Amino acid sequence: MGDLRTIDAPFVALGPTGVAIRDRLGHLTATDEKVLRLVGAHLGSLASRDLKTRCQGGSGHSTDTWAARKRELTAESSSRWAGSITKATHDQWALSRRCQLAHIQGLEAGIKTITHRLSQPIGERGTKRAPGGYRSEREWHAKTRRPATLEDRLEHERADREKGVVHVVRGGKHLARNRHNLEAAELTETEWRQRWEAERWFLAADGESGKHHGNETIRVTPDGEVSIKLPAPLAEYANARHGRYVLAAKVRFPHRGTEWADRIEADRAVAYRIHLDVDRGRWYLTASWQIPPAKTIPLEAALAQGVVGVDTNADHLAAWRLDAHGNPIGAPRRFFYDLTGTADHRDAQVRHALSRLLNWAGSCGVKAIAVEDLDFAAEKTREKHGRRRRFRRLISGMPTGKLRARLTSMADQTGIAIIAVDPAYTSKWGAQHWQKPLTSNTRKTTRHDAASIAIGRRAQGHPIRRRTAPPPHDRSDRAGHRTVQARPAALGREGPRPRIPGPRTRSVPPDAARTRATRTSTTVRDVRSEQEWVQDSLLLTDEER
Repeated sequence: MGDLRTIDAPFVALGPTGVAIRDRLGHLTATDEKVLRLVGAHLGSLASRDLKTRCQGGSGHSTDTWAARKRELTAESSSRWAGSITKATHDQWALSRRCQLAHIQGLEAGIKTITHRLSQPIGERGTKRAPGGYRSEREWHAKTRRPATLEDRLEHERADREKGVVHVVRGGKHLARNRHNLEAAELTETEWRQRWEAERWFLAADGESGKHHGNETIRVTPDGEVSIKLPAPLAEYANARHGRYVLAAKVRFPHRGTEWADRIEADRAVAYRIHLDVDRGRWYLTASWQIPPAKTIPLEAALAQGVVGVDTNADHLAAWRLDAHGNPIGAPRRFFYDLTGTADHRDAQVRHALSRLLNWAGSCGVKAIAVEDLDFAAEKTREKHGRRRRFRRLISGMPTGKLRARLTSMADQTGIAIIAVDPAYTSKWGAQHWQKPLTSNTRKTTRHDAASIAIGRRAQGHPIRRRTAPPPHDRSDRAGHRTVQARPAALGREGPRPRIPGPRTRSVPPDAARTRATRTSTTVRDVRSEQEWVQDSLLLTDEER
């Protein structure tokens, strides 16, 4: 037991801090699309130029340089467009800095892992805590060269970080690389160009509280009318007062539309983004706003009515309901999803699986769902697992962080709390203590089902094992009750099971209980035994009364 790592205590995950809803801009005219393309291309060029200026400034950026950038952009757009562009530039630069730090940490971990594996004998088996040696002399010799490559990259990244240099591609690095591999990406040059230009457009405006409908740049009225403040060079396309262009399309937000309407009627800030789906040829409008994080309820209150333990896997969620004492109730449930295909398809699959999970948990009456606090950042490196590409691809495809964030956001509207638990040994101990006892001729309990029980019990604070050691034989109450399934304050935990009237086997007729209670015995011994067996006075005969 000394080799086991410390298990962190479970905690209630924080609720969402923002809301984003989307609707399609349907029935746009040819002029509407032309204006949207012109505005997006013009503001996109300004955003690219501003990002270049910000990256050149490095870590020496100051308020004066930000004001100078905004004044330069205002002359070619507007004050509010300039504010949105500079804010987006700052966010993108900060994200690149965080990714740069994560890359440096990954290089350091890779060098450390290779150094450790090179120090191990060839063929040495690894453990859960540390990988073993390489399998052959050839692989060992090849890996002796890799630390030099990683150290060179690490030195370069550290130098860039000290200078404040970041590398950003507006439009995405993946799409930029596809330009040189059009056949592998199954794209023509024209199709790639359309995607590239659409990704580099800028049609996003931050909200501002106190302004008309919460946004002066992209304004949406309660009846769904969308209007855009045109930049100064495109003012000739205005079809409304004050240099605005009103789209022919009307928007309606079926999801959380009431909340959105309440915000804009109160002139509270709402941010909007317009983007084009090139594959479908459709325009969409996304509205987003910030909300105060919901106060988390105490862990004891969330677990008062039981919990649903959920084990996250590569293709499904394994769930099992547990009562307040940690006992599994009913049958396990599995919610499948397919993580192949496009990002939109994967996101829709995960969202559908979580919706079914929340609906089932709500029908069970529980107020908490327990999930593992997984993080595979250090587990999916090629330096640790080597040639195990299938395993690395498996854990890389599991939606761990995004799944919990989306589950927390979706559960916020249902009143169900999300409890994050330490994932250590849940699959191993769950299979050891729960898989075989819950397997029968009519139900096959998988390792994942047993892990969901372990996750739920850990969230409740119960040990994962089914029973503790029995008490000493000399005194049955010296070490307390032997089972951990019921709390000490639970009524009847030491008593016998309640007797259920009626026959115990199928061979006994249904009226056997009344027949045995009312028949006349032939001997004194039989009468005495019958009277001892009868418990209810209502079943006594008239002669016995």
